[in-house]
Amino acid sequence: MSAAEKPAGTFSSVRKFLGWRSLLLAAGPGVVFAGASIGVSHLVQSTRAGALFGFGLLWAVLVANLFKYPALEFGPRYATATGESLIEGYRRVGLWALILFLILTFMTMFTLQAGVTLVTGSLATIAFGEIELPFFAGPAVVWSTMFMIIMAGLLLAGRYPLLDLLVKVIVAVLTVSTVAAVILMLVAGERTVMEDFTPAPMWDLAAVAFLVALVGWMPTTVDLSVWNSLWRQERTKQTGHRPNMWENQVDFNTGYLVTVFLAIVFLALGALVMYGTGEEFAEGSVPFAQQFLGLYAASLGEWSRPLVLAAAITAMFSTSLACLDAFPRLLSRSTAVLFLNGAGDPRERTWYRLWLAVIFIGAVTVMQFFAHTLTGLIDLAATLSFLAAPVFALLNHLVVTGRHMPEEARPKPWLRVLSIFGIIYLAVFAAGYIVFRLWLHYAG
Repeated sequence: MSAAEKPAGTFSSVRKFLGWRSLLLAAGPGVVFAGASIGVSHLVQSTRAGALFGFGLLWAVLVANLFKYPALEFGPRYATATGESLIEGYRRVGLWALILFLILTFMTMFTLQAGVTLVTGSLATIAFGEIELPFFAGPAVVWSTMFMIIMAGLLLAGRYPLLDLLVKVIVAVLTVSTVAAVILMLVAGERTVMEDFTPAPMWDLAAVAFLVALVGWMPTTVDLSVWNSLWRQERTKQTGHRPNMWENQVDFNTGYLVTVFLAIVFLALGALVMYGTGEEFAEGSVPFAQQFLGLYAASLGEWSRPLVLAAAITAMFSTSLACLDAFPRLLSRSTAVLFLNGAGDPRERTWYRLWLAVIFIGAVTVMQFFAHTLTGLIDLAATLSFLAAPVFALLNHLVVTGRHMPEEARPKPWLRVLSIFGIIYLAVFAAGYIVFRLWLHYAG
């Protein structure tokens, strides 16, 4: 560890105190990362994996978390080392890199925002009742649209500081309630299993499609690294403290470990409660949300349903809020870098508002078409994100190993090797999926 990476406080108690104080000032983007990640990938995809295949896909969850780690870590690393976001980093690699990033972002952003917000709206429908309005495809879409209006108002009023505060509370509540549910289920040790239960085949078309969707959003999409680099910049503006590399690593790794741990916990919840019972998750958004809540009630008791419902709504609200902040933020920054005077241009704030309106309209439109097939929307969004993942991972690798990255802040050799293996893993997996789908299409 270089001197720049060592925490203040290695040699004296006073400096140690000041070092931990500066660490607290640096903390935030890692927790926001966790809040943005612990959403659909965990509440929906991990739980479905356990319900469908038991612990059979635990390896996929762990491998995805391992190989995506470098690409996701490179975002805040670059921001900490240079004071820039990955948007500027892509531009330094070449105009082609930034344009490619934007093309992939436009391919995924509407389905991703729609997917996480529709889950939020489905939970709200259970909590607060159905609302039917003309021109809306269902009550979940009505609630989702109302939530997005509230989120947009919060972002325009408070922006990053409010996001940081809300997510810290939400992640803590959801973590405690979910871990308690799994522990009580393990202690009870009883569940109804069908005598003639036949495990779902692991390698048919449906299973492979689900596996790709699971990996696509596990622990999150790779482009969230760009969001995290922007959040790191915002945290620095908020506190006036520019963290060193060690402080950044502690913050990011803490958030990452929380996401990995909860992915395993949610998978266990689905495996312990639903696997082997013959019950399958419904396609519709509201029935799916009701089944999800039933998992907790089965282990904690009916008394827990309102508490877990509140925790789930707030968790999904934090994910939706983080997405709704991130997309306009990265698009407005890209607009400033490409067409204005670069980062910090005063017009960037105006472009943030304009892009926020675009994301809002696009997401509501997508939700209208997928109101009654929530799992279909989630799988589509996750698959698109997965197919784009190797490109994002490659761009991030080029940025943090390029000549514009300070030598002392570049990834260690082991992390570079893991990054390369991750790019290969994501590329081979994506190519294999495309070939598999084409083979089935022409063979059929």
